Amino acid sequence: MTGSAKLGQGKIGHAEIAALIPHDGAMCLLDEVVCWDASHILCRSGSHRRENHPLARDGQLPGICGVEYAAQAMAVHGALSGTGGTTPASGYLASLRDVACHVARLDRLEGDLEIEAEQLLGEAGRVIYRFAIHCDSRPVLSGRAAVVLGMPVPGVSP
Repeated sequence: MTGSAKLGQGKIGHAEIAALIPHDGAMCLLDEVVCWDASHILCRSGSHRRENHPLARDGQLPGICGVEYAAQAMAVHGALSGTGGTTPASGYLASLRDVACHVARLDRLEGDLEIEAEQLLGEAGRVIYRFAIHCDSRPVLSGRAAVVLGMPVPGVSP
């Protein structure tokens, strides 16, 4: 579906997600895009239960690591909606606002994470999203993020 995905049509799997964002291997945390449109995306992931999670320390995955799940959902949305261009673009979190973390650890959650992001503002070089993560209909993490786009990736030639 990469490159041919239409607004809200069909699910997008892990391999296709990895082709859309500058994350691969174990660092591509999202399992699927459930649905999306011009301003919203809903993703699902069970990677928080992996024993070898790349963000875990001493076998524990802190709740605040949900920010990375949200950031990846934003990056996928940008790629699908054209905000980030046609190839994986680098983006850096410039700020987080109103972050509320409702769980101490993600690895203790049994269900899949549902990651929602809504683009509030999109203009040349920056986007602002509101995000929310739920597990079994319970809030896990929420907030807003400002992302600066098009920054050079260290060690990668343009």
